[in-house]
Amino acid sequence: MKIYAFYLPQFHEIPENNEWWGEGFTEWVNVKNAKPLFAEHEQPRVPLNDNYYDLNNNQVMESQAMMAKKYGVDGFCFYHYWFGGKQLLQKPLLALLKNKSVDIEFCLSWANEPWARTWDGRDKDVLMPQNYGEKEDWERHFNYLVQFFNDQRYTKVGGKPMLLIYKSKDIPNFDRMIEFWNHLAIKHGFVDGLHIVETMGGKQSQPISSKSAAVVEFEPSLSLGKNGDRVFWFVNKLKMLINKGLYRFNFNSVARISLERDVSYGDKVRYLGCFPGWDNTPRKGTKGVVFDKATPKTFESYLSSQINKSQPGSIVFINAWNEWAEGAYLEPDTVNGYSYLDAVMNARSKNSSFKV
Repeated sequence: MKIYAFYLPQFHEIPENNEWWGEGFTEWVNVKNAKPLFAEHEQPRVPLNDNYYDLNNNQVMESQAMMAKKYGVDGFCFYHYWFGGKQLLQKPLLALLKNKSVDIEFCLSWANEPWARTWDGRDKDVLMPQNYGEKEDWERHFNYLVQFFNDQRYTKVGGKPMLLIYKSKDIPNFDRMIEFWNHLAIKHGFVDGLHIVETMGGKQSQPISSKSAAVVEFEPSLSLGKNGDRVFWFVNKLKMLINKGLYRFNFNSVARISLERDVSYGDKVRYLGCFPGWDNTPRKGTKGVVFDKATPKTFESYLSSQINKSQPGSIVFINAWNEWAEGAYLEPDTVNGYSYLDAVMNARSKNSSFKV
């Protein structure tokens, strides 16, 4: 049994973000500019010791890896951005490959959606469209990914490199692409191909591929998706109208939807997910979603339950390590200190699946 956390590599400047959002833009800009929208709304969030880190500094990821492992996070799942050969936010990952002092397991999740203005709430304003191409692009993409697969720290399941796909249903010829990638993986020495994981969340609640090996339940997206609890959604839609556009949910209510989910994914491996909290108003303002009553204790209980539900040898995926602008992070802040990391360690200690 292991615990992984999703990792956003957005905490450094790139030319595209400087052009689209202004010189010096990183994820921290929206975090710092956040405003409280109601009484007791905890904004802006402030990292402990004003640790507004820059991922251009290699020591940052070294320290994060040490902290994660100290508190029971076994690995990071980094978002990977590929747009028909064009990449974004790749620099920290390439630095990770070179820096063997970052002592932690990792895998990649291809965030295969158009790059839109989600950082200011204008989701329909597409800045970088997603182009999936055909075999030529698939091979170019694989040849980029294989350098990560070959790293000793990269997650393997039965010798197969694990690769998460964020929106498999959006990819034309998905099965053909995975079949081709498996062929290439075998040529590179991975005799059983890849361990492809489809992400369940939003509008996708079932896998679409015969070639994938597993699914991951991406929370809270799956529980809040259009396939979620309809009565729950109707009640909260009314609350949204009262709150003039702002969705406010009870953390425990959403966690309960996740915990009580009884679903079959056929022969796929099922990786459960959970999250410490949610508040994306730094990105979306009054169009955002806020979860009330999220505390380290409620998260600890939630994570502990998901660990107990998981199969031996599985992975629970936490969303996230550092989604500061979505209020979903384990890193220490000025309000809770290290309490969310303590919660991870406490949840681990309650389950015999973890080695002492």
